Amino acid sequence: MSAQPHGRTAPRAHARLSRRLLRLGLTALGGLIVLAGVLIAPLPGPMGLPVATVGLILILRNSYKARRAFVRFQRAHPKTLRPVRRLLRRSPEVGPVFWQMTLRTERLLVPRRYRVAIRGRRLFRRRRRSSTIVA
Repeated sequence: MSAQPHGRTAPRAHARLSRRLLRLGLTALGGLIVLAGVLIAPLPGPMGLPVATVGLILILRNSYKARRAFVRFQRAHPKTLRPVRRLLRRSPEVGPVFWQMTLRTERLLVPRRYRVAIRGRRLFRRRRRSSTIVA
């Protein structure tokens, strides 16, 4: 005689199947969101990148194969994926990542004498320090 009734294994298998289907559905939804982010990326404004990042988060949290491929790509290109990794954390550092990407984009596109982001940050820090010393 068995210790468990025969009805115990069926709910367990059903729960396992429903979890797999949920993960597959979330992975597919993440793929659609990434595709939407790529499609709206050419529009004015930076809305394509955050949308694609949300889709990437869904894919990486629900697909073991995608996670392995991401880790392999990350090891091959660590500097490129560092901002994405920082956004994928539980408490993402959105402000610092946005600032870092602004500086990188400015360095790539704007000649040195016309760059304003670094000068603006230095000016902001000086004003902030002088106001805290006086007060």
